[in-house]
Amino acid sequence: MAYRSRVGVDVKVGFIGLGAMGLPMAKRILGAGHETFTTFHRRREPADELAMLGAHVLGSPADVARSSDIVITILPADRELKETVLGDDGVLQGLSAGQVLIDMTTATALTMQEIEQALRAAGGEVLDAPVSGGTPAAAEGSLTIMVGGDARLLERCRPVLESMGKQIVHVGGVGQGKVVKMVNQMMAAAHLLILGEAFALGARCGADPHMLYEVVKTSSGYSRMMDLRLPGFLLEGAVAPGFRLDLMKKDINLALESGRALNIPLLLTSAVGQLFSAASAAGNGDADFSAAAQFVADLAQVRLDEVPPAAGSNR
Repeated sequence: MAYRSRVGVDVKVGFIGLGAMGLPMAKRILGAGHETFTTFHRRREPADELAMLGAHVLGSPADVARSSDIVITILPADRELKETVLGDDGVLQGLSAGQVLIDMTTATALTMQEIEQALRAAGGEVLDAPVSGGTPAAAEGSLTIMVGGDARLLERCRPVLESMGKQIVHVGGVGQGKVVKMVNQMMAAAHLLILGEAFALGARCGADPHMLYEVVKTSSGYSRMMDLRLPGFLLEGAVAPGFRLDLMKKDINLALESGRALNIPLLLTSAVGQLFSAASAAGNGDADFSAAAQFVADLAQVRLDEVPPAAGSNR
């Protein structure tokens, strides 16, 4: 069933960044009844898919900005974000006074603040709004959205955001959304790797990984990462991209760079970053980031999808 926003169909939304997360999020915007504009860079196929649903595909980010009331961006990293917003034919070139940019990229607070300064000088307004929840939540419109920026501007844009997320939290000024997302990514990556290591040990000791999941998910060792990346991923040997491993590696590196800048030791995150780098170097960079947990299990010569049931298991 299509989601219907309180804003109605008169708000025109530009959406730039049709990757694994962006495409289902843009579909939610369309499903909410908003006239939607997009463009493409390397791959035209996602834009064509969105066009089949009624979106307008334009030639550049500047064209998208000229056609929209609100422009949403969700891009791989700082470099792509700055090029898209501040570069030739970027969003800034098509911006009019009063328009709003909502950036949902996992990038640095410094880049976000630089973009805010440039857009405010041109009369625009900015919200910093990274997301969490993965591709299933993007498709369902149940993302968590961490919003940095003016609280009154958030309330104006909330109906559009509600087409993509259920938990929309104001976390402070512009840049603070990036900070909260950085903390989330640090923890998510660490949870994933200890899951792979602990389940590999359990499997080598004869425990059925399916049984481990059922027991631990109601015990003190539980992490939501178990629900997100055991069924449908690690327990079935599936690594089709939901969120690419190299993107998580990038997010961890953002945290490490912040730690260095603030002279804060990040000992555990450093180890996590090394393991993600090793998993990427082993050829898993374009796979789902859960491949990093299987990479850790491989060190113990365990395939979490191939371990036979433990003695006495009912499976």
